[in-house]
Amino acid sequence: MEDLPQVETLKPDDRDFVTALASGLEVIMAFDDSHPKMTLSEVAARTGMNRAKARRFLLTLNALGYVRKNQRYFELAPRVLQLGYSYLSANNYRSVIQQYLEDITAQSGESSSLGVLDGDDVIYVARSAAPHRLMAISLSVGTRLPAAHTSMGRALLSQLSETELNAYLERISLERYTDKTITDKEELKRCIDEVRQQGYSVVDQELDSGLRSIAVPVIDVHDKLIGAINISTNAARVDMQMLLDIYKPLLQDKAQLIRQTVNT
Repeated sequence: MEDLPQVETLKPDDRDFVTALASGLEVIMAFDDSHPKMTLSEVAARTGMNRAKARRFLLTLNALGYVRKNQRYFELAPRVLQLGYSYLSANNYRSVIQQYLEDITAQSGESSSLGVLDGDDVIYVARSAAPHRLMAISLSVGTRLPAAHTSMGRALLSQLSETELNAYLERISLERYTDKTITDKEELKRCIDEVRQQGYSVVDQELDSGLRSIAVPVIDVHDKLIGAINISTNAARVDMQMLLDIYKPLLQDKAQLIRQTVNT
C-alpha cells in the first residue's frame, strides 16, 4: 500500500491542545474491569493527578452524567456507552462484518474478531465468540491488547508506513508474557516485515500460553484499511498446519468478501 498522508498530531505543549479535555478522558479511561469503582484518592493515583484536580474532573463528569457517585466511590455511568456508540454508528459497516465473523465461527468452531489499531494497542470492535474460552481474561468489544503480541496487531502494524512503524518500535516497551514472547525489537520488526510480504500474521502463544491465532488485514475497494480479522484457537487443539491450510484460506475469503461488500 502507498504511504498514507501524514496527519498533524498535536503535542501537549501546543497552543491548540486542550489539556482539560485530555485530562477528562484520562479520568474516564482510568476505570476498567480491575477498577470498576474507585475513591477520589484511587482515581488521583491512577491518573497521576493531585486530589484537587481529580476531584474537579470527577464532579464535572458526574454533572454531565458520565460518572456516578455512591458515597466515597465513583463509577462510570451508562452514558459513557454513547461515546462508543457514536463510533460504531458512524461506522455502520461493522454490522456487515459481524455477520462474516459469525460465519467464520460457524465454519471453524473458533472465535473470530475484528480489531483496529488504537495507539500502540489493538482494540476489538466486533467479535463472534465460540463457546470455549481461550484466555484468562474475557475478550469482548472494547478489549485492548498490545499490538506487538497479537496476530491482529501485527497484521495492522504491517500496514503502517516504514516511518510510522519505526516510530512505533522506538516508543514501545516489549513485555514478556510467556516464554515464547518476542521481546527483541529487531526480531519483532522482522516478523512484521514478513507479515507484509505474506499477507497474514500468526502469533503462537506469545500473549497467553496455549493461545494460537492467525489474522489478515481487511482493506476496502478504495485500498483503505478497515482493520484486521482473526481466528483464535487453542494450540493443543489446532496445530500450525491446520491453521495455515484451513483457517488462513477461510479468513482470506472473508476478507475478500468484506472488500467487495463494504464501502467505507
